[in-house]
Amino acid sequence: MKNLSAPVFIRNARLVLHNQVLSGSLSTSHGRISSVDTGNSGTTGEDWEGDYLIPGLVEIHTDNLEKHLMPRPKVNWPVLPAIIAHDAQVIAAGITTVLDALAVGDIDPDSLRNQSLQPCAQGLASAAAAGLLRAEHLLHLRLELAEPDLPGLLAPFMLDERLALVSLMDHTPGQRQWSDLGHYRTYVTGKRGWSHEKVDQMLAVLAERQQRHVAENRRLVVAMCGRSGRNLPLASHDDTTPEHVLEGVADGVCISEFPTTLAAARAAREHGLAVVMGAPNCVRGGSHSGNVSAAELAREGLLDMFSSDYVPSSLLQAAFMLQQYGYSLPEAIATVSATPAAAIALDDRGQIATGLRADFLRVRVHDGIPVVLGVWKSGQRVY
Repeated sequence: MKNLSAPVFIRNARLVLHNQVLSGSLSTSHGRISSVDTGNSGTTGEDWEGDYLIPGLVEIHTDNLEKHLMPRPKVNWPVLPAIIAHDAQVIAAGITTVLDALAVGDIDPDSLRNQSLQPCAQGLASAAAAGLLRAEHLLHLRLELAEPDLPGLLAPFMLDERLALVSLMDHTPGQRQWSDLGHYRTYVTGKRGWSHEKVDQMLAVLAERQQRHVAENRRLVVAMCGRSGRNLPLASHDDTTPEHVLEGVADGVCISEFPTTLAAARAAREHGLAVVMGAPNCVRGGSHSGNVSAAELAREGLLDMFSSDYVPSSLLQAAFMLQQYGYSLPEAIATVSATPAAAIALDDRGQIATGLRADFLRVRVHDGIPVVLGVWKSGQRVY
């Protein structure tokens, strides 16, 4: 590996700063951005031929690791190779900081999520310690509130320094993300191979679990996060009504992930919550579960951040697409860099500015699609 202290000098780039795009040069020293200059005088350094230089992307919610752990239904892949493949895909998408969204509990009692929770967390730590990962991996714990043993599953993570975000989720069909049971049936019969008879059976089981566990678990885990002394940011998930938003505000939530309606997004904005939408929703032109589109929220000025959710490469593409909805390029790039970094208190990255960590990308737009040509993390080229 290259010496992290080795300086880097880049010229003839279009630098996407927090409030403008300018032609100029950038240099790094000891893993930090040491200078940002206008103009392209001189012949030393790497000539970027007018390609964009943008901050490394910050991803706060991706389920991508799960796809590598189970590449096909009922096919389980070894944890470490899955992590290495996931990391490679993330870094190739320009994501230099990623919060791996590990599910704590699941509405499907047959799910392997609880069995893979600790192995994934341990595997990520081991791979990072061995120098095998190119992106920086932090943890986002997705708490499924209907899980009977949720507080017990959460407890071992409360002192984990990698824990950067906790989200409160209730995926019980018939509300929030799955308000439309027809969309739910299509999803689980397709992805999980359930028969319609099993869907009917599970609907009854899940409703009973929600009734028994959600309210009490929510009270307990919010209290656990408050007692941690970590000032952990809390996110709500799939807010559908203004009442859902108010419930989150009462619990200290600061991020609204994937609101399913325009009314919920408006309520989130009114109460100071940052609104996150799925980048695949934007790229596809709509929600796969029939909810409000990211484009509609963008047109209303209600979209603060993107998450790649289940397609890492969608993050950068969605950001560039925001220019269609009135966002300037710096504003669009902030939705995948500066704003998510600030939301989880990572104040050393997310912008192209002197003194910040030298996480940045070389991006060329081809036929309207942004293509990542190179990735630097802490001043070291990693892709």
